[in-house]
Amino acid sequence: MQQLPKLSKEVLDNLKKGKNLLAYSAGSDSNALFFILQAYKIEFDIALVNYKTRKQSNKEELYARELAKRFGKTCYSFTCKLQESNFEHNARVERYKFFSKTIKENSYTTLLTAHHLNDKLEWFLMQLSKGSGLNEMFGMSETEERENYKIVRPLLHVSKDEILEFLKANEIFYFQDSSNLDEKYLRNKIRSQFANPFIKEYKNGVKKSFEYLAKDVSELRDFKIKKIKELYIIQKNSSDLKNIRAIDKVLKELGVLLTSKSREEILKTEDCVISHKIAVVFNDDLIFIAPYIKTVMPKSFKEECRKKKIPPKIRGYIYKFIDTTNIK
Repeated sequence: MQQLPKLSKEVLDNLKKGKNLLAYSAGSDSNALFFILQAYKIEFDIALVNYKTRKQSNKEELYARELAKRFGKTCYSFTCKLQESNFEHNARVERYKFFSKTIKENSYTTLLTAHHLNDKLEWFLMQLSKGSGLNEMFGMSETEERENYKIVRPLLHVSKDEILEFLKANEIFYFQDSSNLDEKYLRNKIRSQFANPFIKEYKNGVKKSFEYLAKDVSELRDFKIKKIKELYIIQKNSSDLKNIRAIDKVLKELGVLLTSKSREEILKTEDCVISHKIAVVFNDDLIFIAPYIKTVMPKSFKEECRKKKIPPKIRGYIYKFIDTTNIK
């Protein structure tokens, strides 16, 4: 195919070994990724969420089904009607619930998304506007581990203009989503007023800067994490920054995104429950993360935990599911 974007060797190797599901919308980005994957002979199926927000929503779903049938792929779809209030956040939550459920029920190993260079800069600027730290600003990476699957973003180094050039050169049809132009959403405002014009002018510099910064950020993410069932044990670091980065990574795998307030509470108390369901607790040397469970425990077990310096909020999960001899 003409103007075919080059995918990294690491991404191609991952995709050729795994069972892949493409998050599909029939828009320009996901349609481009569909045909790029076809050109690289990557096996995949597609999953689409129909929010019923626009007149063409049903046409997009029908197109997705016809495209999947033409290329011998399975198409999973989910209809989801949401209130206008906080729509983007709720849509993302429902979308990833659907993807996770589909992945689990059908043994997929990888979720592919069509995020590109403009999206990466857009995310960076959104986090910058919120007062976030370096780890949050670079939360959109080419490969991201989740609890039961991996998210891969093969086009993260490709600009929107390059995607549109690929579609035009190969005469590939796609739907245009008019809601992406509505600047009442912060994401759209940042995209149209800042991210897109900046990349249009300084694309090569942005690509190179993100490459350098990714190496710097990788050092912040260099931590030791041990997993026993749903219990995560992190080697405590002298740096609060490294500790909260490790906690962020684990909670993200568990589907929980920390707010700035939650991060402050974790570091201040070293003993809290996030979203009423995940305990994050410290002892002198370790950080423990697990589902928070209240249960009656015998005194002998409590005494054993005390000797091993296992904090109270984590004991319920360990008592129910883990042999304490594995806790070192």
